[in-house]
Amino acid sequence: MYRHPSYRRIDPKLSAIPRAKSEAAAFLDCYKLMIEKKRLHQELERIERRQQQILDRLVALEAQVFDLEQTTDHQRQTSLILPQTSTVTPKQSPASSASEPFDILFLPY
Repeated sequence: MYRHPSYRRIDPKLSAIPRAKSEAAAFLDCYKLMIEKKRLHQELERIERRQQQILDRLVALEAQVFDLEQTTDHQRQTSLILPQTSTVTPKQSPASSASEPFDILFLPY
């Protein structure tokens, strides 16, 4: 089954080990935030590409539906103008199939 994505708030990724407040810790936190920002931008771009694919597919489906509706309308109008005649081809009898140009050959094993 298709699993729906969760629409909950995106929590920041936290470290398991708290660090002492220092300049290095501040730079590390800044680096983590920049990495998370980059990851979220990439995810947003991926979602936008997927959205465009879905929109393109919807346009193609609408065009196909429109073409099929026109075809059925045309067929419906044609069938109203010209009544259809049933043309049934008779099945061939076994006697007529014997006159085919192929010879049957049986070979023992």
